[in-house]
Amino acid sequence: MQTLADLESEYSFLEGDDRYRLLIDLGRELEEMPAPLKTDATLVRGCSASVWVYPAAREDGTLHFLANSNAAITKGIIALVLLTVQDQPPAKILATDIPGALAPFDLSKQLSSNRTQGIPNMIALIRETAARYVAG
Repeated sequence: MQTLADLESEYSFLEGDDRYRLLIDLGRELEEMPAPLKTDATLVRGCSASVWVYPAAREDGTLHFLANSNAAITKGIIALVLLTVQDQPPAKILATDIPGALAPFDLSKQLSSNRTQGIPNMIALIRETAARYVAG
């Protein structure tokens, strides 16, 4: 998967439909999330599409997230969010300005509010997960 900086550079040169295609392609690159993990417990509330996020602590202390959605563009947004936090230590995740990292993509202007309304909830879930590991 590309770095967020590489993706930002590519995204900035694109317009409208090409940006949608890029997000859809990015979503297709998400690691497969097994169906048994798509439960009510992993469902992100407040998203117009169904979004599931499953965190797993790795032996090295980093957090790895599996995530999926039933909507192609939403999967791309999930992939963008995960690029900011994937396989990082919980303390680093808490210190990451995820909305700031996503700001150059200007998703609220590119996508309908229905597509972006769940982003803060997904970020909150990731941060709450990281906080539990830091406190635990």
